[in-house]
Amino acid sequence: MENHGRGSGPRPEGGRDDPPDPLPAPAPPDPLPYEGVWRFTASAVDASVPQARHAVRDLLFRQGVPLSDELLQGLLLIVSELVTNVVRHAVLLSPTLAVEVAVGAEWVRVSVEDNHPYRPTALVADHDETGGRGLLLVREVTREAGGVCDVEHTASGGKVIWAALPLKPAQVP
Repeated sequence: MENHGRGSGPRPEGGRDDPPDPLPAPAPPDPLPYEGVWRFTASAVDASVPQARHAVRDLLFRQGVPLSDELLQGLLLIVSELVTNVVRHAVLLSPTLAVEVAVGAEWVRVSVEDNHPYRPTALVADHDETGGRGLLLVREVTREAGGVCDVEHTASGGKVIWAALPLKPAQVP
C-alpha cells in the first residue's frame, strides 16, 4: 500500500511544498594574526612600571601589530602613567594590578585595572609640582592619536582605566 499524503516519503525537488534552501550564513572574517586579548598581573610597586611597559612593547612586537613608532611610544607612555597611578594612589587597597592589551583589526586598547574604588580625575597641577599630570597626559596622547579613553567601575568595586587608539593614523582635515 502506498501513502501519498503530506510529509510521507521523498518529494521531487522544486515541489511546491518544499521550503526554499536556506542561504549559507556568511563566514566571519578570519582574525588577523595579531588580533587578540592578553592580560597579566603585577604587584603595585615601582618596579612594575618599566616591567609593564616592556611587557606590552614585547607583546606588540611578538604579535606583529602594525604600529608606527609614534603610536607605540604613545601606548607605552599611557601604560607607564596608568601603572604609576596605581602604584602611587591605589596600592593600599590594591596591592596588585592587571594590565590588559586588546588588539583588533584597526585599533589597540590598553587598560589598567585595580581594586581601589576611587575614580580619578585629571587635575591641572601647579607648575611647581613634579606630578599630578598623568591622566591629562593620557587624555592628550589619546586625543592626538584619534582615540578614546575612559574610566569604568568593575564588578568587584575597583576600576579600570583604558585607552583605545586606532592603528591607522588619524586623518587631519
